[in-house]
Amino acid sequence: MQSNRLGWILLAPTLVILFFFGVVPFFYVLWLSFHQWNPFAVDPNIIYNGADNFRALVFDQGFLSSLGVTIAFVFFAVLSEVILGYFLAQAFMKEFPGKAIFRTVHTLPLIMAPIIVGSIWKLMTTPSIGIIPTVLDDWFGYDLNIGTSALAAFTVTVIMDIWHWTPLVTLTLIAALASLPADPFEQAQIDGANKRQIFWHITLPMIAPALLATVFIRLMDALRTVDEVLMLTGGGPGSATRYLGVHIFKEVFPKTNYGYGSAVSIIVLYLTIVACWLLYAALIAPRNKKA
Repeated sequence: MQSNRLGWILLAPTLVILFFFGVVPFFYVLWLSFHQWNPFAVDPNIIYNGADNFRALVFDQGFLSSLGVTIAFVFFAVLSEVILGYFLAQAFMKEFPGKAIFRTVHTLPLIMAPIIVGSIWKLMTTPSIGIIPTVLDDWFGYDLNIGTSALAAFTVTVIMDIWHWTPLVTLTLIAALASLPADPFEQAQIDGANKRQIFWHITLPMIAPALLATVFIRLMDALRTVDEVLMLTGGGPGSATRYLGVHIFKEVFPKTNYGYGSAVSIIVLYLTIVACWLLYAALIAPRNKKA
């Protein structure tokens, strides 16, 4: 009893912080999503408008377009990060010359703020001065211009996200792989299993919880990406990189449409929860039932 009380006392500061910086803002945004409010208008009063903000989403082509490009962005970025992160984690499990240096350099993007990442990639992709357009033009004759090409802008934002967050996947999977017992792998090799069979039937099922947790983290981050994309493309050209986070930012700040922006935020949160639940139901729940 005394230990339980001590535990709650130690957890109290964290719970208070989570309450004021997580729960309270959520309910405030939820309440604001049912209102119309422009604090910089002639009449800045908050007006209750029911579910009008949510009904407007259904017919808002800007929101629907942002939703489409965001789903594509999340799919390509997260899938690539998981695949690359796994192979890098497997590589780091072995010894090779320069491993410590390469591992340090590989994790450097994680310590950079997103706005810094966007600034770096902005400099690297600016025509006439950026190293990437110069190399592509000199070596392959390809004129890269993310300011005019929607496909190029989308591709560069995906590559930027992969460069920024693959180290996170690598580190989490290294921890998962390092914790695996050696006995199942030795027994499988004795029984004549090849590398593909060992991966599908032993490695993947055993690292599935850590892998899924990593996917959840990256999924949530990718759905709300704002800073680096704003710095790199500003959401353009057109709406090619106007992802949901960028769409919310532009609705709330330039347009000062706080009620509608709050409604979009609630929808994004709902989509995030649904996506995570579907992944859990598809990958983890069946394994728990069999166990």
